[in-house]
Parts: sequence; C-alpha cells; structure tokens
Amino acid sequence: MTTITTRQHWMTVPEGRLFAQSWTPSDNAGSEGSAPIVMLHESLGSVALWRDFPAQLAHATGRRVVAYDRLGFGQSDARQGLPDLDFVAQEAARHFPSVCEQLQLASYVLLGHSVGGGMAVEIAARASSECRAVVTIAAQALVEPHTLAGIREARARFQKAEQLARLAKYHGDKARWVVDAWTETWLSPAFADWSLDNSLPRLTCPLLALHGELDEYGSTAQPARIARLAGGGGLCEILPGARHMPHREMPEQVLSHITQFLKNI
Repeated sequence: MTTITTRQHWMTVPEGRLFAQSWTPSDNAGSEGSAPIVMLHESLGSVALWRDFPAQLAHATGRRVVAYDRLGFGQSDARQGLPDLDFVAQEAARHFPSVCEQLQLASYVLLGHSVGGGMAVEIAARASSECRAVVTIAAQALVEPHTLAGIREARARFQKAEQLARLAKYHGDKARWVVDAWTETWLSPAFADWSLDNSLPRLTCPLLALHGELDEYGSTAQPARIARLAGGGGLCEILPGARHMPHREMPEQVLSHITQFLKNI
C-alpha cells in the first residue's frame, strides 16, 4: 500500500526565507525515474491552501510533489511594496532557480494554478530539458474584461473584515498585502497589456491547460490560447460545470487528466 511522506523545507533568497512542503509516495522514494511535480499557487494562495490536493496528486501520479509559498505569502517572509508589473516573469527569473537549487531539483514538471500557471509558463520558457512538462489550471494568458470584472467583485468582498480574517488564517498579518498585491496589480491600467504571448512559443515541453467552463476569472479563450501558442505542443481540456478551483470542485477529474497526460513523461 502506498503511503505519502510529508516534509517541510525552508529556503533562503536575498529578500528572506521561503517555506516549502513535499509529499513523496513510498513507491517513489529515492527513485530518479519520474520528475517531481512543482506546484505554483494562485494570487491568494499558499501551500496550506492547496489543502489535500498535493497528497492526492502524489498518490495518483506516483511522483514526488513539491509546493512553496512565494515571498509575501503563507509562511514565507513578508515583502515590501506591491509587486512590480513584471512579477510573473520575475518569479521565474529571481526565485524559482533558488528553489530548484536548494531542493535539489534536477528536473521537474510544473503545475500552476491561476497566475501560478503563468509563472509555470515563464519558468518553462527559460528552462531547457530540466522542465519535462507544464500543467496549468485556470490560468490566464492575457488580461481580458472577464478577468477584471471578477477581480473587481473580489476586491469589493475583501473590504469586509470577515473575508480578510478568513484569508489571515493562511497569511497572518500579510493578508491585506496579499489582496492588494493581486487586485491593485491586475486592475492597474499599466498591466493591461500583459500576456504570455512571447513566452508560450519558447516552450519545448508538452503542456496541458485545464480550465473550468464557468471560471469567474477567465473565459475559455484563455486555455485555448495557452494550448494553441505552446511551442512544445498544447492540449486544452474544458471541465464542464467547474469554476476557478476545479482541483477542489472536481479533484477526481482533474487528477485523471493530469495522470493521463504525465503517463509517458
């Protein structure tokens, strides 16, 4: 019977410490045959907010799974000021190489949710053979009115103290920064031209774009664009009835798609 071993890790970057957690299935421990899956969280996310999905993913795929809190999120150290407008590409260039080095990840599969999907694309675009595949869940490829409308509604909800208090369970006194880093960056007119159009064609590995039919932060045109422009070949799967959190709403279907995609990788 497969068991999952969970470990916590701390890494250092020039701006502070990053928290990570790993889930290793017993039948994969010490194996070099399958690249581990590195998970990149959404704009309000953290390791803890993945809940039990990393363990489910490790069990379903037989691969080691790693997730980390970006600087300013979860258990990682706070950061000063709102992110720069090129924060998606910055994560790929500035912090992810340190994560790989300190966790000794010679190769990997990337799985990113929402903006984490954009970061996965940016990382893969800079990588060579070490990135074996990319999976995006509810990712955005560009700024569209559908996305901005959803963010405006969310910004209004987080004006309520009880909503912010729920987020503080995961981010502590960084919760307000987390909300502002998301809403004020995406709603800035200067961010309107952001897209993955220049990065997607540079991918050399296969890509799977999963997206909920009813996603409130991105239309189904988003995953279609991601899959179409992916240089290593892209597959788009729309999940009927799902919204922005399909890995919580229908984990069995999401795990099935990912497992099948990674079967020969």
